[in-house]
Amino acid sequence: MKPLIQLRKMRQLFAIALALVCFGLAQLTQAVVPPPDGGYPNFTTAEGDHALQALTTGVGNTAIGTFSLFSVTTGNFNTAVGAGSLDLNLGDSNTATGAAALLFNTTGTQNTAVGAAALEFNESGNGNTAVGTFALFNNLSDFDTAVGEMALSSNTTGTFNSAFGQGALASNTIAGHNTAIGAGALFTNSEGTDNTAIGLQALNDNTIGIENTATGVQALFSNTEGNLNTATGFQALGVNSTGDDNTANGFQALFSNNTGNNNTGTGYQALAHNTVGDYNTANGFQALFNNMIGTANVATGAGALFNNIDGGGNTATGANFTLYSNTHGSAL
Repeated sequence: MKPLIQLRKMRQLFAIALALVCFGLAQLTQAVVPPPDGGYPNFTTAEGDHALQALTTGVGNTAIGTFSLFSVTTGNFNTAVGAGSLDLNLGDSNTATGAAALLFNTTGTQNTAVGAAALEFNESGNGNTAVGTFALFNNLSDFDTAVGEMALSSNTTGTFNSAFGQGALASNTIAGHNTAIGAGALFTNSEGTDNTAIGLQALNDNTIGIENTATGVQALFSNTEGNLNTATGFQALGVNSTGDDNTANGFQALFSNNTGNNNTGTGYQALAHNTVGDYNTANGFQALFNNMIGTANVATGAGALFNNIDGGGNTATGANFTLYSNTHGSAL
């Protein structure tokens, strides 16, 4: 063990010695001629009219652009590139790239804004990331992430939201814990919380619905107030507005469901025309395809209970369109 300990000590001493040698050589190195303008004490760089004009003891700030970091006095490690970026900032460790990015930030810290007017109205919010024109434009809260033009642009006090894509979560104001990936995903959401939308316009019309999961182009597109729904596939549960506790897996599964609750559709267009029927289960290609208001039906297999409209309590198991012609028959 002793030889290993001695070896580690020798490495540490060598590293320290190397650092000292490099520092000594740096002292002997001549600066570029002519020296670059804009360099100031305390690792400060300023370039542009009124850039860093109020700085007193702040360290490690960089301001490039007219009125960039204009108000900072004792704040440290801020970087502002663009006219008016971080203009009113007094905080630390903020990065703004783009005209008017983080313009009104005062005491907020550890924010990153890339794009014109990104995080423009953030005043005291911390730990936010905005990439894209007008991303998180109205934000006042903490720990939100927006990537894409207008992403989370209306957010004010909602926290822990993530939006990736043009207009994702664009209308969100006070809701938190939402994730939107895809252009227009959760676009209209304002107060709904704990939603996840992945895909172009997934959960597009959601306003106050909570704990919904939509994966696929326009999945749960029209959902407004429905809760606890899960849709996977193109336009799965596409028309659902207020129905709760539905699960749709497959192309247009439960597509027409509007107010129906506790339905499960798995397969291409399973329960596709269901509107208000409850407690139905369809597994298979176009199973319970035409069901509209029937309840408590179970269909397993391609085309099972295909034409059932309002019959209830039926069970069909098997492919080849079992109980295909049943329309109103009921076991209830």
